[in-house]
This record gives sequence, C-alpha cells and structure tokens, in this order.
Amino acid sequence: MIRRHVTVSGRVQGVFFRETCRRESLSYGVAGWVRNRADGSVEAVLEGETDAVEQVLAWMRSGPSHAVVADVEARPEEPTGERGFTVR
Repeated sequence: MIRRHVTVSGRVQGVFFRETCRRESLSYGVAGWVRNRADGSVEAVLEGETDAVEQVLAWMRSGPSHAVVADVEARPEEPTGERGFTVR
C-alpha cells in the first residue's frame, strides 16, 4: 500500500479532469480525493496498491482528452487508510 500527494499543472481545470480522475481511480481500486486549486492546478491524493497507483499516475500525465498537462508532481506520504474516492 502506497500513498502519493499529487499536483498536476497545465490546462487541467474545466476539462472534466477531476471527475475522470475519480472514475480512473475507482476502476483501479485506488482511494483518495481530487480538487481544483486556486492557482489553476489540480491536487489529488492517491492511496492503494503500488501498481494501481502507478496506473492512475500514468493516466494523470495525459488526463482527459481536452486537458493539456504540463507537469505532474507526486510526493510520497505515509498511507492513512483512505476509503472511496471523492471530488472535493
């Protein structure tokens, strides 16, 4: 079990990034949350099996079809037992 605190920058708001991220995460069994930040980036926490979290991170590097991802920063954190996946 791993946890990553992720910041995605680029054109990532207004392109269904958060909802698509929620669906992708649930499809891989990854728990956590995602939200827009005031600076135009998207912030997320992903927690789950290593391979599953890596799959979601790989998706985040391109995002949904109308997104233009400039950078993805994923910082490791200690797992906290997240359950479900929410859009904040």
